[in-house]
Amino acid sequence: MRPEAIAAVADGMARWANPSSPHAEGRAARAALENARARIKASLGWTGELIFTSGASEALWIALNRAIGGDRLVSAVEHDAVFRAAPGAEILPIERSGSTNEIDGEALSEALGRMTRPVVAIQSTNSETGIMQPIGTLAPMIRERGGMLVSDCSQTAGKYALPDADLVVVSAHKLGGPPGIGALLVRDLRMLDPTGGHEFGYRAGTENLPGILGFAAALQVFADEDEAIGQARLAAFNDFMERMDDNQVPFFGAHSHYIQAIPMPHLSAAAQLIRFDAMGFAVSAGSACSSGTLKRSRALAAFGVDEDTASRTIRVSFGWNTTPDEIDTFREAWLEVAQGAAKRA
Repeated sequence: MRPEAIAAVADGMARWANPSSPHAEGRAARAALENARARIKASLGWTGELIFTSGASEALWIALNRAIGGDRLVSAVEHDAVFRAAPGAEILPIERSGSTNEIDGEALSEALGRMTRPVVAIQSTNSETGIMQPIGTLAPMIRERGGMLVSDCSQTAGKYALPDADLVVVSAHKLGGPPGIGALLVRDLRMLDPTGGHEFGYRAGTENLPGILGFAAALQVFADEDEAIGQARLAAFNDFMERMDDNQVPFFGAHSHYIQAIPMPHLSAAAQLIRFDAMGFAVSAGSACSSGTLKRSRALAAFGVDEDTASRTIRVSFGWNTTPDEIDTFREAWLEVAQGAAKRA
């Protein structure tokens, strides 16, 4: 967490009152909450509505279960939370004819042609590989057919401009904010069927004011970050990619500058996790919601990665406080482990 977010959470802890209470303390808590809501929307450049949730998973559940529409259509590489929220949804495949790993436009067009007011879930960036989807191209196709687009932007909100989606999912801890708080951005609340309760009647449960204040503080700092810091981190990442490429390390298509999936010859992902952990690096195999099982990645399979390569692939992500030196050090550590594995093979 960013220090500013920690301080804001502490401030929220001192505000004991329920933001829905009518007394003075409750009204003060409500004022702080609404101020945070406005700051988050401003930082993201969002002019619609914002519903606070317990995180991205809940936001996805609300979007896919309360959106007023017909059939549900989700991409094959969505986060597991999407498949849990819409278990009966039709699956939209990834294009296999090229090397872009983008949504199959022909399959999307065909599905939209036989659906009525579909609710379509297409992530902005994959949480395991960092592969980005062309939301700007896909959104008009969906709207022209009377559909609604849900985009999981957990990995990109605050780092890249939000896509032109109808419902956008955001998670605070991806920005250096506290865990357990997120948001569903809604272009028009009339797109959702209300259930009663808090957050304009779209969510049950008292709002998490400490988390909300930490969310707003982290996002605002992220938005206001010195451009030189961001450019230095970007340059270090690009150098990391170039040098890994010089060593013929394969990657999986276009990617964000915060996540990368890297397969290592001769060594399983499970063994890599142990090696890197001993060297002081926290990496994973797959997304955090499923990596504990070390089962085959559904997302990698959907991207067309064969089972052997997938079993040797780790997920590496770079945070707001990752330094260029740390990126360089990890590159050298990766090459050291890979060279050792090659000698033993």
